[in-house]
Amino acid sequence: MKQETGRFASGIEYARYGDGPRTLLWLGGGPGSEVPQGLMGRMMTKQLAPVLEAGFSVWMLTRRRDMAPGHSVADMADDYARLVEDEFEGRVDGVLGLSYGGMIALYLASRHGPRFGRVVVALCAGEISDWGRDVDRRWAEARAAGRTAEAGTVMAEYFWPGDDRRRVRRVVGPLLGRLFHDSQTSGADLLVEAAAEMAFDARDELAAIDVPVLLVSAEEDLFFPPEVIEETVARIPDCTHIRYAGMGHMRGAMNNRLGRDVAEFLRAAG
Repeated sequence: MKQETGRFASGIEYARYGDGPRTLLWLGGGPGSEVPQGLMGRMMTKQLAPVLEAGFSVWMLTRRRDMAPGHSVADMADDYARLVEDEFEGRVDGVLGLSYGGMIALYLASRHGPRFGRVVVALCAGEISDWGRDVDRRWAEARAAGRTAEAGTVMAEYFWPGDDRRRVRRVVGPLLGRLFHDSQTSGADLLVEAAAEMAFDARDELAAIDVPVLLVSAEEDLFFPPEVIEETVARIPDCTHIRYAGMGHMRGAMNNRLGRDVAEFLRAAG
């Protein structure tokens, strides 16, 4: 599948897949945002296939570069809303926010809903756990300081949490750290995104959402535990909920079923 990459005037970078007549914006995880390349790009292409087959062109977007300190998750949503106004004639057919991108998607749904036909919030909810805030803060700080082996070890906690998995993380961490040698996100932006995540709480925004939302959760997600998921679903007026049984955060995010579920939800819009 051909990948077209570029950078908008706003500083948001993109990778575009497909040329379907309908448009889906895909906001990825964080802290940090990258245009997918290599193995990650191939994995994302496989995950996207059902959405492309449903007639969509998919734009994977980074966050705006060189964000000022104090730039919040709501401010990031405003960045994307302006992008839609400037580059997509004011409206797209849908947006999918995955993990960190899901936090932004909640603000897009509540404050800029008319610009989006449907909103998918995947592996995310209205508030993040204390464990999630801590591990993401340490991950961002290690990457910002160029400590890639440490960053990889922290990342390993996403896959193997708990004190009993420390040995696994020490072995695997340096290997994962190699993934970030060519990071496209500056240290300053990593720290801005981490600080925004520490302050994130969108629960009071949820009742204002007036577009259809699909929320995809993972049963064993330590970032967004079941009680927070249930509260989020209850507060969104028009919310469809799909839970992936027996999965944690990373497995749920990498699950190929996600593309099929997103495509089905988008098709329902006609």
